[in-house]
Amino acid sequence: MENNINKIPSSEGIRNDLFLRALKGETVNRPPVWMMRQAGRYLPEFMEIKAKYDFFTRCQTPELASEITVQPIRRYGMDAAILFSDILVIPQAMNIEVQMKPNFGPYLPNPVRSQKDVDNVIVPDVTTALDYVYQAIKATKEKLNNEIPLIGFAGSPWTILCYCVQGQGSKNFDKAKEFCFTNPIAAHQLLQKITDTTIAYLKEKVKAGCNAVQVFDSWGGMLSPVDYQEFSWQYIQQIIDALKDDAPVIAFGKGCWFALNEMSKSGASALGVDWTCSAKNARYLTGGNITLQGNFDPSRLLSPPAEIKKMVHQMINEFGKDKYIVNLGHGILPNIPLDNAKAFVDAVKEYHV
Repeated sequence: MENNINKIPSSEGIRNDLFLRALKGETVNRPPVWMMRQAGRYLPEFMEIKAKYDFFTRCQTPELASEITVQPIRRYGMDAAILFSDILVIPQAMNIEVQMKPNFGPYLPNPVRSQKDVDNVIVPDVTTALDYVYQAIKATKEKLNNEIPLIGFAGSPWTILCYCVQGQGSKNFDKAKEFCFTNPIAAHQLLQKITDTTIAYLKEKVKAGCNAVQVFDSWGGMLSPVDYQEFSWQYIQQIIDALKDDAPVIAFGKGCWFALNEMSKSGASALGVDWTCSAKNARYLTGGNITLQGNFDPSRLLSPPAEIKKMVHQMINEFGKDKYIVNLGHGILPNIPLDNAKAFVDAVKEYHV
């Protein structure tokens, strides 16, 4: 690694700025493309690193995190990189133990279930607690050498609460919802602590060199539209308000098509759309004035490459090439053949009106 890791690179002068131009709504020859979870588990070069280091060691070692971030770029040449990290570094920094169990996923041995538990959750000094993330950003920026932008991310406060209260992944996050509905005062205190930490964290990410940030509300669709406003969206709105003058913000709520109209008025630069919402509906619900990102079904990458290319071109035609970022409707799956991921990216690069 070069010695000037502490030098914060300028976000100006990025050679391929297609992604940033799409976020501004500018006219482009073709839309930019990247894939959620592109740095990771479908790549053999990632699996080699995974075999040597446990999950949080990979997140907390800047050299490893930066290497994993650029692996898909070397292989496929996406128009943006997304920093390899995890949404659960936030609760870790907040005094909540998080383990990543092989073949199980996240496990929090002491879930937050009471007012006392919420009182024990801290709002940390993110500059020290999460310094390894900013060092990884600086290392990644050097590797990217201003070729493409770098995206930083965080989970939405509601999605983080789901793990903190449930203690693990879940099909319905029943314990998280029970906590919110039976103990709303404590739930809102926890959500606010997560929000305050997330805002400070994302601001530091931008300072360290991220060109845009994305908020993942992976479990927003677990809530009814009314409950979504109360327990999720108002906190995402706080994050957008705090960050939008520092960097473009992408808000992505899986299963949250019902909130797209309100999201479109939020000040976010772009909205992620999952594969259950058509391009036509997404444009209609958002008024046609905001950049949209998505929404290829990740499982559709199991289709033959020729079919993938055809479907991607159809998707671009439906969304329109401007104010649009080509992506999946959620993270890429581990069992996707390498040639199929390549077909997805190449289809966008080959697109012309």
